[in-house]
Amino acid sequence: MAVTDELLVKTCKNMIKTILFCLESATKGTIYRIGSTPDLQAVRITSGIRVEGAEEIRWGLPSDSDYNFPGKSWEQYKDMPGRVLEAMGWCVEKQKSWTADNPHEDVRSVGKQLRGEIEDFHHMEPVLVRKMDLYGESASAIEYPNDWQGSPIWQDTDYVVAAVIKIHFIPHSIKRDDRSTLVIRELSRSLGTELLTLHFRENLYRAQKDFVRQRLHSCEILAHELRNAFIKFGFIFSAVNALVGVLREEWEARLREIAPEKEWKDSILKKLNALLRERMETQAIGSRCETAARTLLADQEELASVSILPSQAEQWIRNKLHSRWSRLLADCPAWESDRAEIESLLERLSQAIRLGTKKEIISRLTGLPEEIREQWPRLVYSHFTGDQAQLLGEVIKLLNHPQMPLHHRHQFAKAFRSFKALAEVVPEVEERANRIILSLRYGSPTEALTSQLLDAQPISEESAERVKRDGESLSLSE
Repeated sequence: MAVTDELLVKTCKNMIKTILFCLESATKGTIYRIGSTPDLQAVRITSGIRVEGAEEIRWGLPSDSDYNFPGKSWEQYKDMPGRVLEAMGWCVEKQKSWTADNPHEDVRSVGKQLRGEIEDFHHMEPVLVRKMDLYGESASAIEYPNDWQGSPIWQDTDYVVAAVIKIHFIPHSIKRDDRSTLVIRELSRSLGTELLTLHFRENLYRAQKDFVRQRLHSCEILAHELRNAFIKFGFIFSAVNALVGVLREEWEARLREIAPEKEWKDSILKKLNALLRERMETQAIGSRCETAARTLLADQEELASVSILPSQAEQWIRNKLHSRWSRLLADCPAWESDRAEIESLLERLSQAIRLGTKKEIISRLTGLPEEIREQWPRLVYSHFTGDQAQLLGEVIKLLNHPQMPLHHRHQFAKAFRSFKALAEVVPEVEERANRIILSLRYGSPTEALTSQLLDAQPISEESAERVKRDGESLSLSE
């Protein structure tokens, strides 16, 4: 039976105290726990001795008992031919009491008689528990221990032995089936019921702990998966910024048309690339200088091919181009003669990446309405994040302007509407998911959690419908 040691000892002490106070001739009480089948390990739990002349009980276990922890297994105390018989074996196997009302002739205390000891007058009572109460439907699957003849015990009874009570008496104050033994028998049933209750309580406690542990584990898994899912939803703004980059390229292309005299990013990078290639051809293939030049060339070609914000381009130039050019000029003399030109080009490149925001150039776009000239650069030179989702509405408004000179502007607008709907839905879903996870993690009552789910407002139908409608037409090639 699953009962914690502390509760078991407390329960056994209460039972011994009750018996000793009820029976004036009782002097000592001991309770043994009988373990699970098939071992039936018998272990002394506690002993109590009445203090003579006082309403007090002294507790403790004798130091030299075979039944002190770890006790004796069924194979060690059961009846066997040639073995000294023990009252414990009788009580467990037969599920019947044993009364030693004449210890001098007690066939089950021969061990003490052989050692020159005389057993006390005592009564031993098995504590029975119904199999069905303890095991339920699995009672039929119990593995019963065998007697000395190899036959399973307890098959023909409805009970198992959970414990054995042993009560010592003043000499000649006890007889078989007298009032004292009947009282002990009745109290043993009470102990059986209490042990069964404690067993169920312990199992419930363990089940609750397992449930809490599993619930927390499930919450961690769910939170981890949701966290990963919401991280992946970050693609929304990556895609938004990529589309905004296309609009930015369109904007800068129009500015290049009206200001061809300006030195733009592409032309400067072409000159830097040409300087690299010209000197790189003189370096041995695989040499340190050739490798460094090739890496720098790849960085410059990548910068020319991407559309990024001026602040990002500035970091690229500072962290990649300036540092790599500085190392190349320091380690490779082949480019030393071009140092002044290279440094000048890098300085002009830092200025060229901001030409798209220069008002003196923008003012030349006289063919565009004022609101487009003001909104287009402001929006395409913004970085879109979850905190700036409202800007998506302004982008959509700009694309829907009848004088917006952009091919496929309707397809762009559809794409941005879908992204806007997703951007509005995801935080709402994340907040609701976090609320439910916290409810599960901290054990909110089922009714409260159910109420949260039932009372929660559905995801905006307008947003959901817009995602469904516009998601069918995201292709920009239409």
